[in-house]
Formats: sequence, structure tokens, C-alpha cells
Amino acid sequence: MSFPLIREIEVKSILSKSNLPVCEYSVNPYVGCTHGCKYCYASFVKRFTGHLEPWGEFLDVKLWPEIKNHRKYAGKELFIGSVTDPYLPQEEIYGRTRALLTQLKGSGAKISIATKSDLILRDLDLIKTFPEARVSWSVNTLDEKFKNDMDNGASIERRLAAMETFHRAGIRTTCFVSPIFPGITDVEAIIKRVKGQCNLIWLENLNLRGSCKTVILDYIKEKHPDLLELYQEIYQRGTRSYWEALDEKLKDCADQNGLDYVTNDDSMRRPFEAPPVVVNYFYHEQIKKSARKEGGSHA
Repeated sequence: MSFPLIREIEVKSILSKSNLPVCEYSVNPYVGCTHGCKYCYASFVKRFTGHLEPWGEFLDVKLWPEIKNHRKYAGKELFIGSVTDPYLPQEEIYGRTRALLTQLKGSGAKISIATKSDLILRDLDLIKTFPEARVSWSVNTLDEKFKNDMDNGASIERRLAAMETFHRAGIRTTCFVSPIFPGITDVEAIIKRVKGQCNLIWLENLNLRGSCKTVILDYIKEKHPDLLELYQEIYQRGTRSYWEALDEKLKDCADQNGLDYVTNDDSMRRPFEAPPVVVNYFYHEQIKKSARKEGGSHA
């Protein structure tokens, strides 16, 4: 990947009313994402940006008027990072996510942050000031080589170390096992690895659509030819038997590890000390549809 094109843009507001079922406002301090994940569902946002560069090779840094009436967000659910990781390496330079958290400090807003980075450790003390703050890390493999094939984010070990630090600090943590690559992602190994350092384990299957479908199928053909028939069965012929079988297998895995296994997120308010809950989102298509609808508002 070439060095990303970076520009600063002015926006009227950093908070967008959200259609996502997990929040009332979505917040993205940046447009574009230099992690450049090959499977990224959010690459559709490019069409709203005016950029010609490939997804992953540009970044717009948002500048917004300071949030003055922050108390209006008291009790509201804010999701930071619904389309773009708020802790990209460039955050260390521009500090837009930290500026956002500083402006919202004392507002009483309930924040959820999604990231693939350990740069978030910088803001641990600030995040602790928010009531019921939640942070999730995407971890879909324990194999650093496969991770490097798929994205430019922090190493898996750095993500897991950051997750453990936040969990020990009393902040609700989620391991987002997404996307699960058939025949590649060892979900059971990830569950066993993280069960002592998170409150939730979310599972989401690999959904291929748009340009990333060709990219991923070409990757499988080149690097995992033994899995090509399975991927064609799932992503060209629409067979769901793999996910149905994996669902049953993971139910058993959760049971063997003393964990609850559910298909909704009602467990998000469980006592902090309770064992983590495994939440299956294999067929929650409405989440992606809602994300697509609001994609333009972030650009």
C-alpha cells in the first residue's frame, strides 16, 4: 500500500443520528481507514467522499465546532468507530478522537468504542470517566501472518494485551470475532484465549459483497486452494450449512468453557464479574443494512 493521502475537512457536527440498533449516535472522527482491511464492509463509504484513491489509501481528518452543550447527550448511547477505526496510527498525530472524548467528558454519555488498535491505551484514564464505557477489539485470528495478509492494524498480541489492560481497569470489554473466515478462523481457540479478559465475545461470519468478494475469493484461490470449493459453496451458491454446523460446534465450546451462548445482546448489562457471554450474530443482516444507510452521513 502506498503512503495514504491525508487532508483536513470541516464538518458541521461530529455526531450523527444513527439507525444502528446498538446506539443513538454514531461518531467517526475520520473518513477512510488506513488499516485497509481486504474484507472491509465499510469501503462503500468511498463513493460519498469524492476520493479516487483505493480504499485504505486516503484519510480525511474531521474538524468540527467544539461540542458546547455536551449534557444533551447524557444517557445517550454513542458508538465511536462505526465506519472508521478511531485509533488509526494517524490519531497519534491529529488527536481527533482524544479531542472528542475531552469535549464529551462529564456529559454522562454512554460510549462504545470499536478498534483494532492498542493506541487506545493512551486514553484509558479519560475513557474511565464515562459511565458504563465499553470497548471492543476485532480479533478474527491468532495467526499474525493471516492478520497481516488481511489488514494493517496492530498485531493480535497487542490488541489482546490492550483488551486485558482495559478489562483489569474495570471497563467492559468485547472481543469481536469478526469476520470469521470459514476453514481459517479458529473461533474455539480465540474463545479460550480471551474468556478471562472480556465481558462479551461477539461472533460474526464473513459476508462478501461488492468488490471485496472478488478480492477475498482470489486470495483463497491463491493462498488456500484447498478451501476454494467451500468458499464457492458458501459465497457463490449461498449454502448456509457451514454456519449452521459451526453454530452447533460453538454452542458446545461455550458450554465446555462455562459460558452462556445467545443470539442477542441482552447480556450487555450483566454484572461485570460474570463470565463472558458468547453472542452469535451470524445472520444479523439488519445491522449491515443500517450501517449502509448511514454511511453517507460520515463522509
